[in-house]
Amino acid sequence: METATDLEIIYSDSARIKAIVFAPEFNRFVGTENYTEMDKGINVKFYDGRGNVISTLTSNYAIHKTEEKIMEAREKVEVINEKGEKLETEYLQWNEQTGRIYSNELVTITTPRNKIIGKGLESNQEFTDYTILQPIGDFAIDKE
Repeated sequence: METATDLEIIYSDSARIKAIVFAPEFNRFVGTENYTEMDKGINVKFYDGRGNVISTLTSNYAIHKTEEKIMEAREKVEVINEKGEKLETEYLQWNEQTGRIYSNELVTITTPRNKIIGKGLESNQEFTDYTILQPIGDFAIDKE
């Protein structure tokens, strides 16, 4: 086991930063399953090709499955995009390889015009193109 505090992990592709993960505490376990646990929470910033922050992800707990390149965020998960739209859920999965986020739990999305509730979500990591799998309630839809 390896332990670190106030750790920053930079994910990049072709010398361009894709995401930066900050964790106050970081515990890496190596064995039959290699994983990293961040039990004091995480703060992730996702960047566009020009180096601008386009979305953020925070949670009170996260685990990163090394071989699968999947991070699971749990407990008070929030994603906010550059338009100010906010996703709230108790569970979210980020696939590093595909750049997609998923949830099979109850989700709430708050936009400047609506509050949308549903079960399950699929989105790009920028949280600009998302689909609620089972929407619940009434909400307005733009004609665009």
